[in-house]
Amino acid sequence: MIFEKIKKIIGEQLQMEENEINLKTSFEDLGVDSLDLFQIIIEIEEEFDIEIEDAENIKTVEEAVKYVEKKVGGKDE
Repeated sequence: MIFEKIKKIIGEQLQMEENEINLKTSFEDLGVDSLDLFQIIIEIEEEFDIEIEDAENIKTVEEAVKYVEKKVGGKDE
């Protein structure tokens, strides 16, 4: 579920097909520059109501998913 939402955010931000994005995809593979990454991080933060402190350490889609899972998992919902 988290992966699907993140994949959708990335696809919309980069105007690409979601099926081109998988867990092992790195943001470098996608040609993401710092501005694109900033926008993606903001969208993820808004979608999941979290704050991502060390976004520069997130290099792959899988790392983004795991980070969100950890943050969301620690919340009372």
